[in-house]
Amino acid sequence: MAKTEKKLYLGIELGSTRIKAVLISGDYTPIAIGSHNWENRLENGVWTYSIQDIWQGLQASYKAMAADYESKHDTKLTNLSGIGISAMMHGYLPLDSSLNPLTEFRTWRNTSTGEAAAALTSLFGFNIPLRWCIAHLYQAILNGESHIPQISTITTLAGYVHLMLTGHNVLGVGDASGAFQINSTTGDYHAGDMAAFDNLIAKKSYPWKLADIMPKVLPAGAAAGHLTPEGAKLLDPSGNLAPGIPLCPPEGDAGTGMVATNSVASGTGNVSAGTSIFAMIVLNKSFSKLHHEIDMVTTPDGKPVAMVHCNNGTSDLSAWVELFHNAHNIIAGKASDISTVYENLYRAALEGDADCGGLMAVNYLSGEHNTGFEEGRPLFMRLADANFTVPNFIRTMLFSSMATLKLGMDILTEEEGVKITQLMGHGGLFTTKGVAQKLMAGALDVPVSVMETASEGGAWGIALLAAYMAHTDMTLDKFLDSCVFANNAGSTLQPEITDTQGFNVFMKRFTAALKVERAAVDNFK
Repeated sequence: MAKTEKKLYLGIELGSTRIKAVLISGDYTPIAIGSHNWENRLENGVWTYSIQDIWQGLQASYKAMAADYESKHDTKLTNLSGIGISAMMHGYLPLDSSLNPLTEFRTWRNTSTGEAAAALTSLFGFNIPLRWCIAHLYQAILNGESHIPQISTITTLAGYVHLMLTGHNVLGVGDASGAFQINSTTGDYHAGDMAAFDNLIAKKSYPWKLADIMPKVLPAGAAAGHLTPEGAKLLDPSGNLAPGIPLCPPEGDAGTGMVATNSVASGTGNVSAGTSIFAMIVLNKSFSKLHHEIDMVTTPDGKPVAMVHCNNGTSDLSAWVELFHNAHNIIAGKASDISTVYENLYRAALEGDADCGGLMAVNYLSGEHNTGFEEGRPLFMRLADANFTVPNFIRTMLFSSMATLKLGMDILTEEEGVKITQLMGHGGLFTTKGVAQKLMAGALDVPVSVMETASEGGAWGIALLAAYMAHTDMTLDKFLDSCVFANNAGSTLQPEITDTQGFNVFMKRFTAALKVERAAVDNFK
């Protein structure tokens, strides 16, 4: 076991566009940060990151964090009290008995599993989203892919990294709930549905049962293995990091977002807004019926959660900001800081017309299951008499990033009577203080709060879960309330009626614009 001089906990999250490492002290404050930018690629019709990308990115983010720590403390980082790994939920990563990937990593962004997801939803009487691991597995079976008999395990991205670092094939219950349905009573996979799946594929005579290839499910706080010497070298090739450090169960970005916003108790909720956008509401009662637009997942300690997940968040918006950035550089004849461009453009959106002045955008870079799109075509258009200004344009892009989320949230509030009194916001969309927060409060007609730590996001959240391993004498929500967030300042913005009314007009046009999006997907090849 590595000796620890003081309490230090490391959280690493592999997000859609950035791998981030956050080191926290014993008082749960971030003291060193490192990051590495990366992008998924569409290769042969599959959204993916290469295995090489994964390890290069992890090593780069760890190296940057360790250098930040060394510069501040004049000592190398060698020992830690705990480590946690988090990543984008869902997708498909099958491994053989030697832990080699059998296919490319198929991310959550892929929407090619419609046949499988529909069949499993019907079989289980439970919504199986397109991006879940089990949907990808069954679609691969339906497609007759040759790797199926060789599968030793299927896992998520966080589970894969954790396995390579520790040798333990486990998932935190929140991440596992994006692999297969979780029984919140037992805190494990739904045994009846696992048996039903085995019966469904029995004629294939594969050399495994589903239980054989699914990672073990662990709740928050459970021991999930220790960093092996090989794992230490994988994470820190310099050799400074000592093996023997305990790791908490690996989690998905949805679960770490709940932790980072103190939204794990029943009745709480948060919205994560980045490359994808999703809202998580911790439930205190079951639904009246199945909703294909709503995923049922869990908190990291196993409570049932309604998740409204949209594949398309800020990608189109970011592309337009980059275009403005490039245009400014060309016109000014010198380079500018893109963070300043984001700040100024976002603030300009507050000066736009409440309904965006007749401008419209559909932000679908990829398919969007909630509205029935297997592919996306980013789309911008305007009425002939539109008020075509920069503030209206940026406001349109911001509203577009929230529009599909609104459709799912309306199901929760209007059809299921879920009462949402406040949402905690986090993710890149909230970086410019007060802008997206204000517009989202108006769009969803609910107060939106953002904490000072919101920008640290899921990497901070998984670091907190690593720290929680030493505090399992209390529940996770009690630990967060009393130990982490007792003095954590934040701000809350109430919905303004002009924003809400303007967004409602925008939403009517957005719904109509989906017919144009359908024509674009069908005809613009």
